[in-house]
Amino acid sequence: MTETLFNLPAAPLLPVEGVADGYPVGRVFCVGRNYAAHAAEMGNEVDREAPFYFTKSAHHICLGGATIPYPLGTQDCHHEMEFVVALGAPAFRVREAEAMAAVYGYACGIDLTRRDLQATAKDKRRPWDLGKDFEHSAVIGAITPKAEFGEIGHQAIRLRVDGRVAQEATLAEMVWSVPEIIAHLSRFYHLAPGDLIYTGTPAGVGPVVPGNVLLGEIDGLASLHLNIGAAE
Repeated sequence: MTETLFNLPAAPLLPVEGVADGYPVGRVFCVGRNYAAHAAEMGNEVDREAPFYFTKSAHHICLGGATIPYPLGTQDCHHEMEFVVALGAPAFRVREAEAMAAVYGYACGIDLTRRDLQATAKDKRRPWDLGKDFEHSAVIGAITPKAEFGEIGHQAIRLRVDGRVAQEATLAEMVWSVPEIIAHLSRFYHLAPGDLIYTGTPAGVGPVVPGNVLLGEIDGLASLHLNIGAAE
């Protein structure tokens, strides 16, 4: 039997409210420009023909409550508060009416973004990987099972930086609903249990600096804390 040359990290396990077992993360999908006000503040328009996506490595998951070093290679790291959908069943070419059957639960998330590197990539018409997919960039809190959360509607979503409200909206303001996102994404991937979908951020994104304390909140979900430490 062939032995491995080295060991790789195990899949991240997320805590689940009221459940002893952890939720193993497979893939991380992120929806871009899913709040019209955020798209406008970034000088963009919402593509109302179809949602678009980028991805992050599951190894870049960061559990809430952590203190992370200020990210490498950037002078302008931004916070982006998000509603995260955790899948618990397969979904492949599903209709919108069937899509919610694949959902296990929801969580608060923060998509950290190296905005300067993302801007450079945009200017050169290159992928966003350096701006989006880096260590500790997919921050997430405990998952709340779907049945405990209830229907997605006008729940408030907000992010506080050092106690000041920086981002605030409602989930009803998403351009693409959760069923629409799952149905569309399932046309391009065999979605599976363990897949996470970060559903986009409201307006108010902005820079973080060492010493900041972030608090993400969505009505009905466990809150999310993150401390920004000094650069390495």
